[in-house]
Amino acid sequence: MGRAAAATDAPAGPPADPPSGAPHPNEPQRRSADRNAATGAARRTRSRGGAAAADAASSTADRRTRASASASPADPSQGAQHPTEPESAGADRNAATGASRRNRPKGGEPSATLGHQRAASEPMGKAPAAGAGGPGEPLVDGRPVIETGSASREGDRLRFVGAATRRIARGIDLDEIVLGLCRATVPTFADVILVYLRDPLPVGDERPVGPVVLRLRRTDRIPEEQDTDGGRLPMLNLQADFPQAAEHAEVRPGGPLAEVLRGVRPVFGDSAAARAALPELLGPGHTVPGGQRAVLAPLRGRRRVIGAAVFFRRPERPPFEADDLLVAAQLATHTALGVDKAVLYGREAYIADALQRTMLPETLPQPTGVRLASRYLPAAETARVGGDWYDAIPLPGSRVALVVGDVMGHSMTSAAIMGQLRTTTQTLAGLDLPPQEVLHHLDEQAQRLGSDRMATCLYAVYDPVAHRIMVANAGHPPPVLLHLGGRAEVLRVPPGAPIGVGGVDFEAVELDAPAGATLLLYTDGLVESRLRDVWTGIEQLREKLTATARLTGPDHPPPLEPLCDEVLDMLGPGDRDDDIALLAARFDGIAPSDVAYWFLDPHEQAPGKARRLARRALARWGLEDLTDSVELLISEVVTNAVRYAERPITLRLLRTDVLRCEVGDDVPQLPRLRQARHTDEGGRGLYLVNKLARRWGATRLSTGKVVWFELGGPARM
Repeated sequence: MGRAAAATDAPAGPPADPPSGAPHPNEPQRRSADRNAATGAARRTRSRGGAAAADAASSTADRRTRASASASPADPSQGAQHPTEPESAGADRNAATGASRRNRPKGGEPSATLGHQRAASEPMGKAPAAGAGGPGEPLVDGRPVIETGSASREGDRLRFVGAATRRIARGIDLDEIVLGLCRATVPTFADVILVYLRDPLPVGDERPVGPVVLRLRRTDRIPEEQDTDGGRLPMLNLQADFPQAAEHAEVRPGGPLAEVLRGVRPVFGDSAAARAALPELLGPGHTVPGGQRAVLAPLRGRRRVIGAAVFFRRPERPPFEADDLLVAAQLATHTALGVDKAVLYGREAYIADALQRTMLPETLPQPTGVRLASRYLPAAETARVGGDWYDAIPLPGSRVALVVGDVMGHSMTSAAIMGQLRTTTQTLAGLDLPPQEVLHHLDEQAQRLGSDRMATCLYAVYDPVAHRIMVANAGHPPPVLLHLGGRAEVLRVPPGAPIGVGGVDFEAVELDAPAGATLLLYTDGLVESRLRDVWTGIEQLREKLTATARLTGPDHPPPLEPLCDEVLDMLGPGDRDDDIALLAARFDGIAPSDVAYWFLDPHEQAPGKARRLARRALARWGLEDLTDSVELLISEVVTNAVRYAERPITLRLLRTDVLRCEVGDDVPQLPRLRQARHTDEGGRGLYLVNKLARRWGATRLSTGKVVWFELGGPARM
């Protein structure tokens, strides 16, 4: 009993071997495990090394299975077959079959073709690396060594092309795009690059006439490297290896260069086509490096070839490969499309800028008694067109109309509307209408242009004789008056409604305009931004004017041009969201002692009386040398007015830098200069005025017209 219990509690030893010749009870499980291990190795080998290694591993598993099965009955010392061996063998076969199916391409072809695909991706001139799968590959721990250099190089090429094209695409003008190509390729892709572009570059659908000329736009090379001893070591002797290329190259029709450019695809420098084309492009003295160390890539835009890029590598560097032609083609395509984009953008920017500038006055007039200065700033360099405008229009009686306006928007449409409103303003000013009437007609014109044509405008008329200014406002920021003593004042002008609203009355106010004062008219871009509202900006403008006036003292007003620059300096980096128009007027006025004014009744004695009054005024001013000319011209103009006038005639002499004579009547018809015939008794008065006067003109008024002329140089004594 005790011996039986002890035998039961003792640990079980290894099972006894079966009798000789009998199958081992665990033999099927052992064989199945062997097949699973072999099939797993085949699966891993297939996934990394190709179909050949997987087939070898599968065949190895089958041999081990057959060898084990055949050795069991022949070698009694090894024991009999394991009972679970058939199940293990079936599992191994299923695993190997599944691995073979997973390694097949999606098209259903056997996975053995993957080895050929990988070999095709290797660079030209390089044999497939050992260990790529197949008999004789090296093994480490029983597994094949997989070569990954080709995939790494392909990844590097893709990353380089992506980075280079992004850098090229960042450019917005021609120089930035070409510079982006050069900086992206040197030294990563090439040691030297030459970029040739057509001169001139065609724009859009333009069809160039004449021969095709390529001009060297930019060249770049590897820079010098700092030596450890402090000297400079040239990494590439550009002058020795690649002599200076020609600045211009004319493409001969039907020549080798024309054929390469027509082919569009990049070619190696050692190809027959490139060997004939490169001397024509680079010049006869330029030697092309031997081997595949040069690539000629045509630059084709959207419609035509616009240039070429040449890449060079030095002898110490590996030559170009076949895949590098694809890289060069990608770089050339993106560069050519970028150049096309830059040329089109440059043309549009030029048209917009020219449109804006032609709709603004090229030069300001120099009316009597007032000095003018102006500034215009676009909203941004990329959007140089807008709706802001300013103008100064001479009026009869030495007066001047000062206008500033702002059409809503920043587009070509806004600029076109601005041009129409400015033309309308000039026409209305020529009729000598009051400021409020001018704004009323502008409002009607804006409504005729469209229901959404909105604008603000401020119209002022300065009279230097009366030292008064009349202002009407249509929703525009109020003007600022800088007095001679340095005090800046925001003028109280009725704001009014913007132009284009319709059905709104405008009101004009008349204010003093003392001599030495400066009036600033501006658009809201100067005082309003995302960082401040309009009234905060107006207060900052007033403070800026006051601070600037202190620099010149209370008795001397600041110069106009520097004053405009100081006003614009008040804008910070983020303060300019809109285009800016600025018009500054310095009121000098005309002193009463320099003005002579009379009323003449329209009868026969009026011309003689006018001559006597003019003679006395000239004697008082010390201008006796002009007496004869003034009497002759006044007699002719007054005589012409007497013939048609029904109300008193006005005669005014103004002594400024010139002597100005003005004759007004109530007849609206303007006189016209004509050539009198020999038999005509009249018609020679304006002919004499045109010959003797420095300048002359006629202006229609609301109550008639004024005929004026100027004589002499500096008339002020």
